[in-house]
Amino acid sequence: MIYADNAATSRLKTKALEAMLPFFGDGFGNPSSLHSVGQRANAALFAAREKAAKCLGAAPNEIYFTSGGSEADNQAILTGAKIGGRKGKKHIISTAFEHHAVLHTLDRMKKDGFEITLLPVGEKGLVTPEQVAEAIRPDTALVTVMFANNEIGTVQPIGEIAAVCREKGVLFHTDAVQAVGHIKVDVASLGVDMLSLSAHKFGGPTGTGILFARKGIKPEILIEGGAQERGRRAGTENLAAIVGMAAALEESCAKIEENAVKVSAMRNRLIEGLGEIPHGILNGDRERRLPGNVNFCFEGIEGESLLLLLDDEGICASSGSACTSGSLDPSHVLLAIGRPHEIAHGSLRLTINEDNTPEQMEKIIASTKKVVERLRAMSPVWRDLVSGKKEFVIK
Repeated sequence: MIYADNAATSRLKTKALEAMLPFFGDGFGNPSSLHSVGQRANAALFAAREKAAKCLGAAPNEIYFTSGGSEADNQAILTGAKIGGRKGKKHIISTAFEHHAVLHTLDRMKKDGFEITLLPVGEKGLVTPEQVAEAIRPDTALVTVMFANNEIGTVQPIGEIAAVCREKGVLFHTDAVQAVGHIKVDVASLGVDMLSLSAHKFGGPTGTGILFARKGIKPEILIEGGAQERGRRAGTENLAAIVGMAAALEESCAKIEENAVKVSAMRNRLIEGLGEIPHGILNGDRERRLPGNVNFCFEGIEGESLLLLLDDEGICASSGSACTSGSLDPSHVLLAIGRPHEIAHGSLRLTINEDNTPEQMEKIIASTKKVVERLRAMSPVWRDLVSGKKEFVIK
């Protein structure tokens, strides 16, 4: 089986598993307990916090452990809204192709009286600092722009956007769930105020993540009930998962340049090979994209059928975000970059990492070509396109 759906979740790294195992045994203590078992657990928790902070260029007291990227996104946006709201600022800027953890939270903010501006991202899936600067108003409380898109892999100019926000005195958050562990992310040099990440995207366990909040920002409390995470998130910490996340993050960051070179070469081969399929198109910018992301639309087919037949070929892929895989609606990301509904339905997302091999890329290319040809042979839409009854959208 070839696994090419790492943007949905990735295999747990061996070092992460090894780091976690003791905390299912004698290291089971509650970090809040005062006895020796609890204090050993507390020391492990602090060591994980220090390790994560070092990888991100942050201070340990700027790291808040969460249940994952969605919770961190929610907490960051609510924090920015509350801080701005106290000053009478009730305007938030984001983009049209954010993850639903951001978009749905922004919908909630609308109900609380906030005005939301969603910036267009253009066909390449990129936002410019100039767009952000033009959208900022005196009543803007927060700008939130994802670091790298979860479907089409485009990487935004986060440092430049953060500089614009800092110059104008506006808080800036970035959803870096797909970026951390795959490209260099240093919060100090970037100048971001808040950043979200999720462990299982870089070989850590599911159910744990981080909200980075710059010193001086107190995250809004989502969960009441205890003094954990310096009083900002109640509940006994998931110590085993946190330790595993820190180990996976440390390993990923140590090998980030080496892995990026290897994975980018395989990505480029996929783009080259799949680009040979007639009436197909790459989604997202060719250069400013994550090392392991390839996203294509193929005219005349349905993405769901493509995925099922690829699975029969021993290839695990997706047509977009795993969080919306049960939806029959076309990807909001592909619609945001201008793909028509009928084209957006025929999408394929392949997300690879350092565990994949060049030989697997050749298998993916050959199988995709075969499956697309098979589906088109059965498609009445394709017959209409070939016969000239309908015009091709993808030339």
